[in-house]
Amino acid sequence: MPSAKRLSAGLLMYRYNNGKLEVFLAHPGGPYFFKKDEKHWSIPKGEPEEEEELLQAAIREFTEETGITPNKNFIELSPITQKGGKEVYAWAFEGTLPEGYVHSCNTFKVEWPPHTGKYVDFPEVDEAGFFDVETAKQKIKETQIPLLEKLEEILSSKSE
Repeated sequence: MPSAKRLSAGLLMYRYNNGKLEVFLAHPGGPYFFKKDEKHWSIPKGEPEEEEELLQAAIREFTEETGITPNKNFIELSPITQKGGKEVYAWAFEGTLPEGYVHSCNTFKVEWPPHTGKYVDFPEVDEAGFFDVETAKQKIKETQIPLLEKLEEILSSKSE
């Protein structure tokens, strides 16, 4: 595993819908992101556990945040660095939502409202779905746009 101060690993699921590339993004749950949309979506990702391989962490996090078990045939994307300095390693894979899919994910506790001593469970991801790439570029965090561009580049070179 690469040595870096802060790491995250994630998966970018994609599909073709009527010949058009679409990517699967997740919106963070919790009270701080409730009314935030553009530039706040992300690929499903998270931090690796001690001694966990990055791809395994990406698979685990994707499953925890979406309720979907990803298939194999992962395509490695170039790592990016987010604004806070966290390095994100990502892989893409082709997939779609299972029949009758209902989003499910793990939860986290946060003091809400702040300074009240009351802790509330919130879903880690409150919404997830497929978007065409242009729409996804409006929704995803600015620093993650290169992941979408790298996927487009790889897929276009495969079809030539």
